[in-house]
Parts: sequence; structure tokens; C-alpha cells
Amino acid sequence: MDAIEDRRRIPFTAMFNFRDVGGHRGLDGRTVPFGRLYRSDSLHRMDGADRDAFSALGVRTVVDLRRPQEVERDGRVPDLDGLTYRHIHPEHADWSTQPYQPEQDLARYLADRYADLARTGTAGLAQAIGLIADSANAPVVVHCVAGKDRTGIVCGLTLSALGVDDAEIAADYALSSEASQRFAAWIATAYPNLSRLPAAYLASPAETMLLFLAEIRQGYGSVDDYLRHAGVTDEQLAALRTHLLS
Repeated sequence: MDAIEDRRRIPFTAMFNFRDVGGHRGLDGRTVPFGRLYRSDSLHRMDGADRDAFSALGVRTVVDLRRPQEVERDGRVPDLDGLTYRHIHPEHADWSTQPYQPEQDLARYLADRYADLARTGTAGLAQAIGLIADSANAPVVVHCVAGKDRTGIVCGLTLSALGVDDAEIAADYALSSEASQRFAAWIATAYPNLSRLPAAYLASPAETMLLFLAEIRQGYGSVDDYLRHAGVTDEQLAALRTHLLS
């Protein structure tokens, strides 16, 4: 697993949570191929060597899950030849309306935020997964600000639809904790006057993803049924499994 995790991680200078979603075992013993779907924190800081390394991946489509005000504040991915940019905002409440308290269980708090997004952001989630399902868009990068919450939900649902085991999905999701610490260290250096980021913005405990997927099934019967409820078609689910399982 370490060798596979090393292959998933793709180092950049100013992106801290960029990795390949490939290498997982899915339906019928088939494997999610490398080089087809990536996940990341925000791409707006890309420049210089990062830009060259990103171009070398041959990415065709960027799916940006940030809020419109986040895009306006930070900017979007630089224009690159052959790159299609799609901004999709899954509607969800701002976390500041229900801030994390230190006495709360962090995994439970995050899982509740994800459940809220899954209820209110169905159209955006379906649109994002529909784009991933279309092989003509691949390779695809999905990103938000930190690349762990909105991106984690989209990638978690995608991997679950591909038949990847929950524990493996949760382990992949948990890799974002280490990346978030690198991001926090960069923030502290680049913006020393900013307050320390809250724990909920940095942590990705595996238990969060396990809770989220289990409760999706409790509420909808299966992840596939949730995706159908959100607006993903059976044809898109079939297409997803055709080009993201080998």
C-alpha cells in the first residue's frame, strides 16, 4: 500500500493536496486506473515549475467546487492550452453558522457537515460526477479550497460507485490531514498575521468518511441510489465504471 500511496502523491510547490485517485481495487476485482482522475486543493497558486508539471499530466478538465466568492477572492486555474474549466458549486451552509467546538467529536462534526452538503448540494454533486463519468473529459482534476471536504465527498462517492471498499476510501480521504498540515505551515509563513486555521479545516479523520458513507446508505439504501436521487443517470454510472475500472 505504501508504494501505491507514493505513486498517488504528486508533489507541487504551491499545491499541497494533489494526488491521483487511481490504484484502488473496485468492482469484479478491477482497478481504478492511474492518470484518469486527480484531486487537489485550489489550483489558483499554480505558477512556474508547477504549471509545467501540471501540463505534463495532460489534464483536460478542471472541476472547481469552490463557492463563487472563493473563486472571486483567489482566482481560478491559469489558462492552459486544451484545458476546460468547469465551476460547480454544490449548495451548502457556511460552516461558520455551526462552528466546531473543541468538546465536540471532530469526525462526527465533519460527517454532519458532509451530510448537510449531500442534502442541499445534490445538483452540484451530480453534475461533478457526471463530468467525471464522461471519458471525453479525462483526465479530470476535482478541487476545492483545501481539497478535503467538497473534493473528498465527490471522490468518496465516485470511488464507492466504482465498488472500492469503504475502509480504502476512508484511508485515501485521511491522507488530506497530512497535506493540510503542509498547507497550514505554508499559510503561517506566507501570511504570518493570519489567525491559526481551525482544527475542522485541517483534519480528515478516516472515521468521518466511514460515517458519511454508512449514513448515505442508511438514508438512501445505497450510494448508487443516492446518486440517482441526486440526478446521476444509470447511463452515467455505467460510463463511470467503463472508463474508471480496468
